[in-house]
Parts: sequence; structure tokens; C-alpha cells
Amino acid sequence: MSKLILIRHGQSLWNAQNKFTGWVDVPLSERGRAEATIASCKLREKHYQVDVCFTSLLMRAMETAIVTLTECDEICGEKTPIIQHAADDPNWHGWDKYEGDHTQELPIFPASDLDERYYGKLQGLNKAETAAKYGKEQVHIWRRSYDTPPPGGESLEDTKTRVLPFLRDRILAHIKNGETVLVAAHGNSLRSIIMDLDDLSPEEVPKLELATGVPIVYEFDSETKVIDKVLL
Repeated sequence: MSKLILIRHGQSLWNAQNKFTGWVDVPLSERGRAEATIASCKLREKHYQVDVCFTSLLMRAMETAIVTLTECDEICGEKTPIIQHAADDPNWHGWDKYEGDHTQELPIFPASDLDERYYGKLQGLNKAETAAKYGKEQVHIWRRSYDTPPPGGESLEDTKTRVLPFLRDRILAHIKNGETVLVAAHGNSLRSIIMDLDDLSPEEVPKLELATGVPIVYEFDSETKVIDKVLL
């Protein structure tokens, strides 16, 4: 059976400082790297072997993906994880091309479609201080509602609009091929995916909480219908 493993990045330095992060490219904290290591161990215990990985362009998600894949070698089997840079990126030199056996690669595809939701003017602000200034209820609406964006930022609905085409066109294509796919991304980009897979309504979204570094595994039948969901 095909499997889709979703993992929110481990704790970042700004998570630890209770700041809105959004598109600010903050790395993992020591705890965040440990969370990714634990996730790797959990996947090994369940004998999961990943065939392909997708991640956002943000460092905290990429770090999580790499640690999860490499801390326990069994997750990659005999393959080597290799980041696949976009061929049409004018800033990429293309020196990663080589002649030889590409069947021993485990591709990691970074994609901006999986980036965290853009928090606009809230980025960099302390969440508790922002709640004290604007009120807890207003900040909760900015953080958890479906269609209300923070000042100058994206709503979850906006995020879902860019995430779902990528899910259907890129990620589910591998699921249809019977592969096991790892997606390391962010709270809101993953909420968008889970909303679709679990058929959640906008009213149910505020209750959807995702812990950092905890794998969620979906299993699919041959028709790419979800038949099981496990929280590791």
C-alpha cells in the first residue's frame, strides 16, 4: 500500500521564543533537531522506507527532512538522499548532473508551494505580546481561522489555494505509483493537506493542532483513497 508521511518541522529557534515566523527562514533549535531524530527512530521502528521526499524551501523544514531521512539509514534503504534543484532556476548552476546509476537516489524536492503561510506584519512579533495588544480572540482568529488573514498576510484559505494543486499534481502522482512519500513542511501548509485528506470543513480547522516533529502516516488503496491514518 502507498503511504504518505506528513511531518511538521521540529521546533525552530523562533518557536522556542514564541514568535510568529511565517516566511522568515529560521533554523531548528537543538530541541527541533532532537524531535526530527526521534521521528526518524519512530519510522524505523515501524519499518517504513521512504521513496521520495518533498519539503518547503524554508530551512527548518529542509533540516527536518534531512535529519529524519538520515538519522536512521534504514529509512532510505540503500539509497542516498539527494536534493533536486529546479532545472529552470536561473541561480542554480546545474553542477549536480552526472553520468551513472540514478536508481540509487532518494530525491528530495524543495517547493515553495509547501512554504508556511505568510504572516505579514505579524512576522517576528512575540505571540503573547501581540495577544496583549490586540486581544487573545483576535490573535486566535488570525492564527487559526480559515479565511481571515493576519494584517498583510495569507489566510489558511490562501495557503490551501497554493498547496492543494501541488498535492494533487506532484505528491499524489507518487502515491498512485505505490510509493511511500515523506512531506516535511509547516503547520499551515500541512493543515491544508489534512483538510483535504480528512475532508474537514472550515469550521473544524481551528481545532486542528499539529505538534512539531510528530509523523502522521496515511495509507492509501490502489485508487488513492485513504484507508488508514496513524499518529506515531
